[in-house]
Amino acid sequence: MEKLSHLEPRQVWKYFEEICQVPRPSKKEDKIIQYLMDFAKERNLESRKDRAGNMLIKKPATAGKEKLKTVVLQSHVDMVGEKNKGTQHNFETDPIKPYIDGDWVKAEGTTLGADDGIGIAAQLALLDSSEIPHGPIECLFTVDEETGLTGAFALESGFFDGKILLNLDSEDWGELFIGCAGGIDTTAVFDFDREAVPDDHQGFLIQVTGLNGGHSGDEIHKGLGNALKVVNRFLWYTTDQYDLRISRFEGGRARNAIPREAEAHITIHEEDVDNLKKYFEQFEADIKNELKVTEPNLKLTLEKADMPAYVIDEDTQHDMVNALYGCPHGVHAWSQEIEDLVETSTNLAAIKLQKNDSFFVTTSQRSSVDSAKHDIASMVESVFRLGNAKVNHSEGYPGWQPNTDSEIMKITRDSYKSLFNADPEVKAIHAGLECGLFLQKYPYLDMISFGPTIKGAHTPEEAISIETTKEFWDLLVDVIQKIPSNQASKANRV
Repeated sequence: MEKLSHLEPRQVWKYFEEICQVPRPSKKEDKIIQYLMDFAKERNLESRKDRAGNMLIKKPATAGKEKLKTVVLQSHVDMVGEKNKGTQHNFETDPIKPYIDGDWVKAEGTTLGADDGIGIAAQLALLDSSEIPHGPIECLFTVDEETGLTGAFALESGFFDGKILLNLDSEDWGELFIGCAGGIDTTAVFDFDREAVPDDHQGFLIQVTGLNGGHSGDEIHKGLGNALKVVNRFLWYTTDQYDLRISRFEGGRARNAIPREAEAHITIHEEDVDNLKKYFEQFEADIKNELKVTEPNLKLTLEKADMPAYVIDEDTQHDMVNALYGCPHGVHAWSQEIEDLVETSTNLAAIKLQKNDSFFVTTSQRSSVDSAKHDIASMVESVFRLGNAKVNHSEGYPGWQPNTDSEIMKITRDSYKSLFNADPEVKAIHAGLECGLFLQKYPYLDMISFGPTIKGAHTPEEAISIETTKEFWDLLVDVIQKIPSNQASKANRV
């Protein structure tokens, strides 16, 4: 396998390659935290860990830079674990296998973890450097960002000292983010009773694969297919027309990923089999036509399967299929203030068969308007309540209100223009960032978020641009060196 460490900037890619060898799925970050602790100890850098597992590593200013403002560099250490069907990989024990594909770095059959591994790598490269002049630096590494931002929620006031924060968790190079959406998760549980498989039934498996999937914040507006919606649409029509029963329905994995794959194990009366197959042919043609632009690799299959041990009761089947069909998914509203910004959206993310004879459905809502966030979550709740499901909401997380007078925004924007002879876009993002939570506990923080181009985050198609990683590093180093002194700020206020 070709090494990444010959790529530029070499130190960043060196550490990214090392990070790929350390398993770090959400809620299982012990190995990466130990790696960071060892890194700090080997370099005699002050470090600390809070009760949630968040890490802070501090590096003193280089000679002559002691009076500059302290800067906090922040990234999250966990990654979304998604793999292609048929790929053998245990995210808790196995390393990620990165490889170079032209101007991109990808992973073999799994998510790459560039979200936010490249942020970690940049922090470590800066901490390890003896050649880059800088003021006091604090590197903050948060845990469990991907499944609920629990590390940021648990972060205590006073854990770090800096009043400027650079969030290194953005995925669109050339864009500087000064605001983000807030979010909330809504889950539904459908309890069912087991019933015997009806006589004269045959077993079938309906599957959807080959969808792009994608980040439920960054890519919710792209019209990508939702595997759960496709399978459930087939079930909705066929359960209404035929003597069809459901035994199992599963798909999707992460709350913040648009589901790529789904399948349902069903039974149908033998007299209806031919009609089911004919309907499937038409259904397949219709779905492929509807998604031909966004999902050219979509694959639908209907194959004969073994008979299941049981089917779910008809009332639950009716309630669940109808609720999933009615559950909204996608963009709900566009911002009236910022052009081309999704204001409010919802993602039907996953359904899983539980051991206690229930189906657990995960959805996620986002909005840059807090009241709208709760409104769309209530809308999702109402649909599931009509289906007699048990519904719960997460605590949710706040958005990050843009500050157009931000000092660090102006520094970063000017640095970008000086380096690349172009103006960056300064904007808000529909995805959720931890910045909103930081602002609750550190209301004085001046923040900005930027990063290299990453496409396909949260999917096995995840890839990071080599060229923009170099530019991202150049910008980070330049911004670090342009941080003003505390004295300058005081003088400006006089």
